[in-house]
Amino acid sequence: MKTILVIEDSADIRENAAEILELEGYNVITAQNGKEGVELAKAELPSVILCDIMMPEMNGYEVLVLLKGNPETEYIPFLYLSASAEKKEIEHAIKMGADGYICKPFELHELLVKVNALANKD
Repeated sequence: MKTILVIEDSADIRENAAEILELEGYNVITAQNGKEGVELAKAELPSVILCDIMMPEMNGYEVLVLLKGNPETEYIPFLYLSASAEKKEIEHAIKMGADGYICKPFELHELLVKVNALANKD
């Protein structure tokens, strides 16, 4: 079973995304801030990481930089979940090395299509 890490400070969004992914058959682990998320990513080596951008303790950009700079986590597919739908934000995230970007509130279908594609990319 593939593991998805959801890093999101909003409990409602975090729990909703986790429930959707669990129903799809994934093992889901969650973190409520970037610092906790980095620690879990290093310990669990998930198949895909979903990460908010604006969070306490460490924002999503800092999370991505740390994980892409670590040989053990640099190849884990990384999707941003963000309330910002600005084109420049999305372009910046992709240039930094993110594998995708999902705008909140997200559509169930969009989340599953993007996660499934990354989780099954070998």
